[in-house]
Amino acid sequence: MDSRIEIYESKMVKSLDNLKEEFSTIRAGRANPHLLDKLRVDYYGTPSPLQSVANISVPEARVIQIQPWESKIIKDIEKAILASDLGLTPSNDGKVIRLIFPELTEDRRKELVKDVKKRAENAKVAVRNIRREANDAIKKLNKNSEISEDEMKQLEEQVQKFTDKFITDIDKVTEDKSKEILTV
Repeated sequence: MDSRIEIYESKMVKSLDNLKEEFSTIRAGRANPHLLDKLRVDYYGTPSPLQSVANISVPEARVIQIQPWESKIIKDIEKAILASDLGLTPSNDGKVIRLIFPELTEDRRKELVKDVKKRAENAKVAVRNIRREANDAIKKLNKNSEISEDEMKQLEEQVQKFTDKFITDIDKVTEDKSKEILTV
């Protein structure tokens, strides 16, 4: 791979990784501790990741259990969960917080699949914008006589190849996530 276009490929990798991270936060009816990855809890005045102030486990398929290191932050954890877009109501027994995931209705599953496809389309747009940016840079190199016409064509072909690869990868992770959501 030509070093002049590696930067664009790494940008596409970041777009795909970002999409995968977004997908990990979409709940599919099963308890997944990664749903809480972006949650911050006010811990002695500092917004801290939930994982750093509590033990998170999945004792049953549809339950996440959160056991704080210190029982006095239970209220802060509950506030963070209620303020998030998870749509879950925490329950606690004074020591442990439980998040119970209701079964998803078919309509809700279809809405989630639409959301997944919309996010995938945004990722594809990002990849295509990166391709355009790369091709503009290649044309500029040619215009400034830094590369020949043949080199320009070769570089553009390489950019197109890895653009196609990332579009295919996005389609694959989207299909996998959609299947996961629609599986009852």
